[in-house]
This record gives sequence, C-alpha cells and structure tokens, in this order.
Amino acid sequence: MSRRDVRETYDRIAEHFAQTRAYAWPDVEQFIESESDRSVALDLGCGNGRHAQLLAERAETVVCADLSRHVLEEARDRTERQAALVQADAAELPIRSERVDLAVYIATIHHLPSRALRRQSLDELSRVLTPTGRALVSAWSTEHRTFDATDGFDTTVDWTLPDGEIVERFYHIYDPDEFEADVRDSALTVEEVFVSEGNCYAVVETNNQ
Repeated sequence: MSRRDVRETYDRIAEHFAQTRAYAWPDVEQFIESESDRSVALDLGCGNGRHAQLLAERAETVVCADLSRHVLEEARDRTERQAALVQADAAELPIRSERVDLAVYIATIHHLPSRALRRQSLDELSRVLTPTGRALVSAWSTEHRTFDATDGFDTTVDWTLPDGEIVERFYHIYDPDEFEADVRDSALTVEEVFVSEGNCYAVVETNNQ
C-alpha cells in the first residue's frame, strides 16, 4: 500500500463518502468550541469539510488540506468557499512553519501506510503550529467494538459504493498505548490523551518553542 493508493481510493469514493459524513464528531466539536478566537485554523485530512465549518467560527482563515482532489471538491461545496482548499500529503505539508493557531487532524493518520509516515505527519503538524497553537489528533482504536485485538495492526476496511462496487481502504488500527507513544515520540507536546467512542484522541501543542 502506497500514498498514491490511498489517494486513488478516496478519489474513487469521494462523492459517496461525502454523503455519509454529515455531522461533526462531538469530541471535535467540544474541542473547537472550547478554544478562543484564532487567526489561522487547519483541518488536516478534511474530508468533506464537516469540521471546517466549526473552525470558521473560531478563526479568521481556515485551511482545509486533504490528499484527495475529489474529496476537496466535495469540501468546496460544503464549506461554501469559507475555507482555502489545499491538496496536500499530511506528511509533507505546504504550509509555512509556525503559521497555524488551531488544528484538527481527525480520522486521517490511520490511513497513512507506514509508521514512519504517521510519525512524520505528527512532526509536520508540530512544525506548522504557532508556539501558542493547539491541535486535536484522532485515530481509530482497538477499543472500538468492531475489533477484538489488543495490539495495533494494519488492515483494510471495505467501502461499498451505491452500484455495489467494493473499494478497500487501508487502516492502521492503533492500540491506545501505541497511539500515545507515537504522539509523545513526535515533535508534539501532549496535553491529554483519551479514548472516546472507539477512537484515540490527543490534545497537543508544538514543543518547538
């Protein structure tokens, strides 16, 4: 599995995927609403932009970044041009250092096909955060009722399109200890780590101060 494979997968399912992602996740909503007003916010792995609308209530500028161009086209319709859309790899962000005050990196890191890339993406998130910036990171966890494993593992999860075509999506399913270790071993400083609704979360800031 390569980054190109991941991009092509989401290009294929973009329209249908966007139709199934109507609402912001409660934990993400709570995090964003708890933040003060900021200058620049980043929705990293934005999907159809469902969280960008919340970020727009907290920041003057919102940047939506995603690897899939077709997914970004869906985000453009949903955000009604409230956000700047950038096609970008989470492990190689085309954003200046110390530019982002507030970020969410939700349900995306688990699609990066190697631990090195996942760690690199966390370092990139740290690089673009301002010294006072904060972010929320999430990944699918072994704590979810779908799984009976206790250790993290790679897998594929089927996506069924309306015509019956099945598209396989790559996932790395994190166990909570592994998730915390990866975040703590990155260039980020961890404020809080928790599990909610089968997902691992970390509230973080940069340690490049």
